[in-house]
Amino acid sequence: MPADRLLNTVLRAYQDAPNPSQTDKILGSTNALLTSLNNPLNLSLLTSHFLTARSIWQQPDGLRTCLRIISIFNTAAIHVRRNELDNANLPRGQPPTGSGVPAEDWARAVAKGLDDRSSRWQHTLVLAGILMGMEGEERRSLSWSLRSTLEQAVVMAANLALEDNSRTGALGKGAVVLALTYAFPLLSNANKTLLSGNALLPAVVEAMLGEEGLQNGEFIRAVELDITPAGSFGWPADSPSVHRIQQLESRPLAQNMGPLSLLGVFAVQHARNSNTVLRVQDELLSFTAGVLEKWENCALSLVDLSVESAKLSPEILQGPWPMLWQLLKKIMFSVVAVLQPIVGRCLLDPRLRNDNVAPTLATKTLHILRNLSFISSRQGGNSFQAYTFTYLTSLDILTRYPDACARFLQETLPPPTGTVPPPAHQALSLFYLNTAEHLPLSLPTPSAEALIIAPATANLSPTSWLTSPANTPPSALTLELFESSHAALLSVFSCPQHSALTAPLVPFYIDTLLSSFPARISPRQFRLAFRTVMQVASPPYPISVTHPELSETLLEMLRFRALEGASTVPLPSDASSSPAAGNQPATEPVSEQTALVLALIDALPYLPVHLLDEWLSRAAEASSAIAGPRMRDVARRRLWEALASGELDVDRAVAGVAWWGTRGGRDMLGGDQGEPLMSGALVQSEKESSRL
Repeated sequence: MPADRLLNTVLRAYQDAPNPSQTDKILGSTNALLTSLNNPLNLSLLTSHFLTARSIWQQPDGLRTCLRIISIFNTAAIHVRRNELDNANLPRGQPPTGSGVPAEDWARAVAKGLDDRSSRWQHTLVLAGILMGMEGEERRSLSWSLRSTLEQAVVMAANLALEDNSRTGALGKGAVVLALTYAFPLLSNANKTLLSGNALLPAVVEAMLGEEGLQNGEFIRAVELDITPAGSFGWPADSPSVHRIQQLESRPLAQNMGPLSLLGVFAVQHARNSNTVLRVQDELLSFTAGVLEKWENCALSLVDLSVESAKLSPEILQGPWPMLWQLLKKIMFSVVAVLQPIVGRCLLDPRLRNDNVAPTLATKTLHILRNLSFISSRQGGNSFQAYTFTYLTSLDILTRYPDACARFLQETLPPPTGTVPPPAHQALSLFYLNTAEHLPLSLPTPSAEALIIAPATANLSPTSWLTSPANTPPSALTLELFESSHAALLSVFSCPQHSALTAPLVPFYIDTLLSSFPARISPRQFRLAFRTVMQVASPPYPISVTHPELSETLLEMLRFRALEGASTVPLPSDASSSPAAGNQPATEPVSEQTALVLALIDALPYLPVHLLDEWLSRAAEASSAIAGPRMRDVARRRLWEALASGELDVDRAVAGVAWWGTRGGRDMLGGDQGEPLMSGALVQSEKESSRL
């Protein structure tokens, strides 16, 4: 059909009532006309009528329609530029390919069709499509001046649309955000700064969390309605909730959550009104609290990672289950991505870093991360850089305010329980212990006892649910909860102001530590914990004055266990592969006995000088008593390293040299270990000679 005739047909079709069966034909014909009309005035006319077409805009399919508009102008621009390049090489007299309109003239003609009859947010869709088609993928179709003008037009249309809530509406704001997710990487830095951060930030967060994005987590409620708990959980792959998740994942913004998050980061950094940033944080807090509540009420939250294969059918494990967790991880990544610049801004913005706002901002950030802990604690989901920065920076801010620290721990303190809690509650407890580990220095002693010592010792006690038969097989977080409880106690022990708590607790702790190893604590964690306790029991900590015999008593307990009751069977490689100190290879076999001897050696630098001679000999004897030549060699190398690497201070190093040279230390270690030198000594090689 000739282009002029097709143009008349399409313009009439624009005025028809919406008909889904005809929409694809109308859009396809519009795309064809954009590349075939050779009169710039007709291009402007087509664009103007297209953006007011009743058949398209009276019942739009949400942002899917907006995405198709961007795609139409993007595709048309690509074809126009390609035809221009092809026509440049045509022999004279041969008819041109396509319309023959140059790319720059085509772009100007389409832009002239963006008049007052259509909305600014619709203009953003068209301009973004043109910019993508002409300049995307390094095409460089436009002159520098026209490209700059086009970029400024995109920014101006977006700003005007976002600042006019009455005309733009929810769909319009979502459309602007969608267009910017595609156009933003193509904008120059100068034009990016022209975007209104105050208007863009709320729109980005609303689009991310709303119906066109993550749907406020309502898909979790839909999943709960389709679950049929029985001997195993039934969740049909063709259920409405699965279809809803699939539809959510196929939505334009959900598919572009990465670029959308980057747009949110930019908006946070460039929003001039700090109150806008704080309101966005409140929205993230409310959203994540809702997601946590919905997940706790969902039957699937009762399925621990360790028993998934037993609780869930292969059909679920291979289909809906990974799809659900992929969506939950997308929620975590998106929220943390926007949260990171909010915390970063708290370090620089004087309106956010003051004493009235900073502790509240840090506390809310930690609450948001806590709400996401059931996702982040799953298979190391919290190990990415944005999460680490957000978490640790919030803790750094919070530790400046003792009252805020105590208040946060009181608000999040896990309730005592004698039964195995659901996996989501275990994740909350783990987050609590990991956070509490950083706060003892900022807490008064009574608060440290009630908010850190009490929950940590409850987890380590013989009656804890962690060691009960009901926790069989152990939950996926059992080992992490044990180690976090140990770390929380050690953090309190390491604070001199809490020395009143340390002395009575150390015997209980060491007994618990020895009974937990190696079943519930790794060699690395065991050695670190014992070394920390030995350090606390030594000068300059107050406990070394009130209980001077404590350090030697602890070492004697350890030596007795190593020589009398420790297993000599090598531990699994994943439990013994991370040395706590020293340069021993990660692949060296380590038994329970070897780990105990290594812990004894690790503690030597903290002994009083008058005890060092005796315990160097005992450590050498314990090393020689290890069964297995390879593991025995590991302990001997570690003892030699403790002597020679600089771990001992000056007084202890003098005692170590005396023990090695005149008190039989060399012979106890089994002969020559190389020339004995103090750490840092200058060695003259055999090839060097004096020039004097």
